Amino acid sequence: MSVLDRFRLDGRVAVVTGASAGLGVAFATALAEAGADVVLGARRADRLVATRGAVEALGRRAVAVRTDVAKPEDCRALIDAAVHAFGRVDILVNNAGISSEQPATEETPEQFREVVDINLNGSYWMAQAAAAVMPPGSAIVNVSSILALVTGGLPQAAYSASKAGILGLTRDLAQQWTPGKGIRVNALAPGLFTSAMTDGYAEGYLDAMMPRVLSGRVGQPEELAAALVFLVSDASSYVTGTTLTVDGGTHIA
Repeated sequence: MSVLDRFRLDGRVAVVTGASAGLGVAFATALAEAGADVVLGARRADRLVATRGAVEALGRRAVAVRTDVAKPEDCRALIDAAVHAFGRVDILVNNAGISSEQPATEETPEQFREVVDINLNGSYWMAQAAAAVMPPGSAIVNVSSILALVTGGLPQAAYSASKAGILGLTRDLAQQWTPGKGIRVNALAPGLFTSAMTDGYAEGYLDAMMPRVLSGRVGQPEELAAALVFLVSDASSYVTGTTLTVDGGTHIA
């Protein structure tokens, strides 16, 4: 197998949550470009139609299922749909997530729990459902955030806590499932990327953050998607339990 062949995903089936917009769309299309069929999950089912069309336009098969990852039964249903449609699940990308910018003195229990329930608990329910059917050689990638490692100058206690929890979850699942099931589990920690989340930041915030970004710019979704393809492909067959920061150097600035 050549080096470039190690990045191919031909014959594999990938499940991507949070696939209705932003980075989820970039992940789904990158996996399709690498050769995978893709099963798409998100709460906004109407917006999954466009993602499914983008995957199919690349010559791959796609299935879209309305999914709320905070509900374990929805997570199991998404995996069941993948097995029903394609007979297997080889890749899981836990991308579904929401953010919160509530000051810690004002954030309600309901607001905090919602973020943790989707970002952290949802990643666990999805991983649990997928691992039950994944064959040896499969890969799970949990999408964390650079805010699991550094602060971003915004009041994001719930978001940061949930994304830090994902790093611990990743390590533990790797130590359980890599030797026991042959499933690699890793995490991505993105920095600032153009997305719906960055579009919602206050005017001037991104400019103020640039001195902390060694690359001097916001990342493009395709750059993060390329890192994802590495983590789910045979190119990273000896990588498990790790966190790959893709942040232009923000975490060391």
